[in-house]
Amino acid sequence: MSALAPLVGEPLALDLVNTRYAQGDFLVTPEDLLAWLALEAGRCPEGLSGNIGPAELAVVQCVRERSARAIECARSGTRLSQEDLDAINQMLRGGPCVLEVADGPAGITADRRRLGSTAQGLGAWLAEGLVELLTDPAVSRVRQCEAEDCVLLFLPSNPRRRWCSASRCGNRMRVARHYQRRKAE
Repeated sequence: MSALAPLVGEPLALDLVNTRYAQGDFLVTPEDLLAWLALEAGRCPEGLSGNIGPAELAVVQCVRERSARAIECARSGTRLSQEDLDAINQMLRGGPCVLEVADGPAGITADRRRLGSTAQGLGAWLAEGLVELLTDPAVSRVRQCEAEDCVLLFLPSNPRRRWCSASRCGNRMRVARHYQRRKAE
């Protein structure tokens, strides 16, 4: 992963799409994927961030490409291709989720577990995140950062938000505007 950290904290599908940025890609190696999953630790189901290799990376990259197209369709009001719908549904079916009950010192607990391989589980988890975003009416508010050289997407909690991150692009754009005003004087 590069020195610039991926933007996280958005809906899962946006966090995934944002791993590809204007100057490169945060998910090039299995180690990069492990690092990104660590950033998503609060959301990543137990057992899906263990055995990561080239197959898991390929699945995640595939889900990312499908997610980017699906989110762009949602933003532009166009229909998703049947090929993309079929691929997303196939990923969802590939890692079904079951509820397991255990009785321990804290009492009875229930945990969701993915069936299938780690690659299938990652694909299904990320595809579920995409479906959650696409079926949320808020998807119509997804924006692209207004910085000229940024392609990152975000779901603004404030209607005045213009940048993916105030510290990443917001400050840089304000400084550039200030410089241009001073230069004009």
